[in-house]
Amino acid sequence: MNLMIIPIVTEKANAISEKTNRFSFKVSPDANKYQIKDAVEKLYDVKVVGVSTMNYEGKKKMRYTKRGIQRGKVAAFKKAVVTLAEGQTIDFYSNI
Repeated sequence: MNLMIIPIVTEKANAISEKTNRFSFKVSPDANKYQIKDAVEKLYDVKVVGVSTMNYEGKKKMRYTKRGIQRGKVAAFKKAVVTLAEGQTIDFYSNI
């Protein structure tokens, strides 16, 4: 299985990671907590203490244009919040 892990880098996610040492990732919808833990540990070389997952439904969007009402949907996704061991951290900006 190809496990997709994309870090979520927003103001809210950064504030949470600075306070509580928890990092957010967008992951594959069919990934489980054990696979996410193994992938994060291998990818970032850190010790993961816990993983919480959330499934987000896709939102319906609508906009008014010259051609009429355009309707669509934002894709659904799964979010994982990973808690690291004390003293460990992930630097997302080191590759820039």
